[in-house]
Amino acid sequence: MNLPVLPGVGGRRPRVAMLVYNDAHADSRVLKTAASLRSAGAEVRIFAVARARSGYAEGLDEVGDGIPVHRAPEFELVRYAPWAVDLARRILGRTSPSGAEASAPVSGADLANPSNAPLSPETPAQSPSAAQPTVEIPTLPARPSAKDRLLVAANDVWLRTYRTASLGLYWAVAAREALDWGPDVVHANDGNTLAPAWWIATRSGARVVYDAHELWRHRNVRSDRPIAPGVEAAIETLVIRRAAGVITVSPSIVRWLQDAYDLPEAPSLVRNIPRAEGPIDPARGRLRLLAGLDPSTQVLAYGGRITTSRGIEETLEALALLPDTVHLVLLGYGEPDYLAILHRQISELALHDRVHFVGKVASSEVAEALADADLSVVYVRPVCLSYRFSLPNKLFESIHGGLPIAAADLPDTAALVREHGVGEIFDAQSPQDMADTISTILADPERYRAAARRAATELTWEHEEAELLALYRRILDRSRSS
Repeated sequence: MNLPVLPGVGGRRPRVAMLVYNDAHADSRVLKTAASLRSAGAEVRIFAVARARSGYAEGLDEVGDGIPVHRAPEFELVRYAPWAVDLARRILGRTSPSGAEASAPVSGADLANPSNAPLSPETPAQSPSAAQPTVEIPTLPARPSAKDRLLVAANDVWLRTYRTASLGLYWAVAAREALDWGPDVVHANDGNTLAPAWWIATRSGARVVYDAHELWRHRNVRSDRPIAPGVEAAIETLVIRRAAGVITVSPSIVRWLQDAYDLPEAPSLVRNIPRAEGPIDPARGRLRLLAGLDPSTQVLAYGGRITTSRGIEETLEALALLPDTVHLVLLGYGEPDYLAILHRQISELALHDRVHFVGKVASSEVAEALADADLSVVYVRPVCLSYRFSLPNKLFESIHGGLPIAAADLPDTAALVREHGVGEIFDAQSPQDMADTISTILADPERYRAAARRAATELTWEHEEAELLALYRRILDRSRSS
């Protein structure tokens, strides 16, 4: 596809600063967007946050196909307030303040569970852009002592403070670095980058593009946040009505944003779909090899993060209703606490030999890895409005892998599956209906496979980027004429 060339600014290539609150190395949507803008003539730089323990240090680096990224430092108490680390360790009795541990780097995760109390097994699902420590509030014993209650309360205060400080540090550093770079457009990925984007715009005259990867104000986060929802609503309300353009990921979120904010123009729909790769031969699939399964086994595939509210528990219940020849293979990663919950359920359902955890692969390899499965289950539990309106990445990855789809009856997912004839829809509240739907598809999979192969030629990032670049062309044309 020949990409349109974006208009220049002052005789040079337009500069786009992309803000994202993660390390940016594996955010497929951000990387595809950056590559498309660069291919259309823009100079692109991503402003992300460091995750040094994962190998992504602060400062300049490259991601994807040579896209420059500047990572702001991550918040570490020992770096910005070492006296607080020493005080906390004295109070909690973790070590002598003169010991070696007192001078070691400390992150939010180190101090989040200072009493070594058991951690809550369920981690609220977060946006890929919401970089936060993967720690939870300690659970209380049946009869907590005053000390237990104090430690839990202190831990909660610490976590809230840590997360606020982490985000604030990113805002301050990324905004200053992006402003110094001199962008013409600031591309804010998700609601947690809108404040620095608007700060940059008011000081530089840059235009803001808001890329809502989900319905930010109705995402799956803890409900006991007395202040944050009001702040988030105020920021989104301020910026979205003044943004030069708004992008989002599903038709329902397009309608919600336009109605909620009375936008004169509907947000641009740019779904998070893989790039076109041509037909994938099922023989190149890797699930059977990774799980040690032979061709006679019927394989249900799950691809993505292994976490709560992704329909895995319900899929296990449905699997128990299916013949023993049907197995479930999970491609992805999960936190140990949540995996322990799944293993208990697997034991209770006597599914030890029929459920296989095979680890993760690079995001660009998911569709191919899934290709030798017999069916993909696509289910996000609608625990929040953002989940109800979602179009999961695994839906498109499964279609690109040529798989039939058994999908939960969520509006945007169901509409796409029916439009392209790639599978069947089941009642999200009924494991029996899920099992019956899976059986129907497995009885005659080839027509769904053929439909998936056809759909994969239409559902590509190359088609989505046309809408992205059309929006950018309008914004830059208006900037040039103003």
